[in-house]
Order: sequence, then structure tokens, then C-alpha cells
Amino acid sequence: MPTSRLPLIRPLSRWALPLLLRSGLSANAVTTLSLLTGAAALWSIAQGKWELDVAAGIFLVVSYVFDNCDGDVARARNQCSAFGRRYDSFVDWAINGGFFLALGIGVTQARGETVWVWLGAAALAGGTVNYVLGGVLERLKPDSAPPDASPEDSPLPQTGGDWAIFIFRELFRADFCFIVLGCALAGWTWVLVPAGAVGAQVYWISLLFPGAGKYHV
Repeated sequence: MPTSRLPLIRPLSRWALPLLLRSGLSANAVTTLSLLTGAAALWSIAQGKWELDVAAGIFLVVSYVFDNCDGDVARARNQCSAFGRRYDSFVDWAINGGFFLALGIGVTQARGETVWVWLGAAALAGGTVNYVLGGVLERLKPDSAPPDASPEDSPLPQTGGDWAIFIFRELFRADFCFIVLGCALAGWTWVLVPAGAVGAQVYWISLLFPGAGKYHV
């Protein structure tokens, strides 16, 4: 089974893709929509209010849908480019890394303890290391995937260790928006701050494992 069928976000993206293609938007415009809706999620989660946490979860789902569609739009419109790939990667870092800092600010607003901001900053730092290190490793690999590579071209893991890395690095990341929405509805978004502070460090360290960069969803 192709890896692109595995994340839960993919069915929503497949439903949205025809609408985006009919809209005439370019692939980079779709990436920009992902950035804008993601920024709305960050602002909402930083307010420290339950109803805005839920709104943040919804905004983040929409942002992830756009993020999953921009590559498909690029391939459909023959707009694949190295710039588009780098722009998409930058937006992923800005939203996913910035989310934890914004959440730390929101929990501090609600609880009055600044430790949550520092935990959020630690998660952002780990995400930044992963972003920079991933870019360096991609440039060092002579067989890096071309800008028009599709998730369907990515191989499936074969060993138990490869599956563990794939699930942690790809599936959790691809469907993180649903984790946020579920935690928001339950009033548990605070648990994501320490989890992110630790998990972000494990995330970038796992990039150093052999084969960690070849699986994509």
C-alpha cells in the first residue's frame, strides 16, 4: 500500500483537491493558504482559552489539508520547482515549530507559570534543529528526491525499526492536527507542551538514523 494512503489527513485532502484545482490557485498560493490558516491556529492557541484552543485545532486541520494539497496541485499544473519545495518546507517548520511556542504562551496565560513558555521554546528549538539538519542532509545526498516527487514514490518501511521511525517521523507529524483538536476538545492541550519539548529532540535525533529521510507521506 502506498505510504500516501496511510495518514488520516489524506481523505480530507483528496476531497479538497478538486476544489482547489477548479479555483485556479497556484501551488505556492495553496502553500500560502496553509501558512495563513496555520498562523490563525497559532494566534488562537496562544490566548489560553478553551474555545480558542478548539478553534486552533480546526484551523490547524485546515492548514494541514492545504499542506497536503499543494504538492498535488503543483504536479497537476506542472508547477513543481525547487523553490516551491523549499517554501513548503519552511511553512511546515514555521507552523509546526511555532505551534509549541504559541501553546506554551497560551498555557502560561491560563496558569500563570512561565515554565510552559520555556518548554514551548525548547520544542521550537528542537524543530528548528530538525529543519536545518534536514536541509543539510538533503543537499548532501546525491539521490535526493526531485521537486516533482510524489508521496506514492516513497517506499514502505520493511523492518520493525524502519516502521517505528516511519510512524514517529511521518504518521504522527502528518496527523498531528487531529491530536491537537482531540486534546483541545478534552481540555488537555497543556500535555502537548512537555511532550513537544521532549519529542522534538527525539525527532531531530531520529533523522540521523539510516533511512530516516526516505519515507514520506
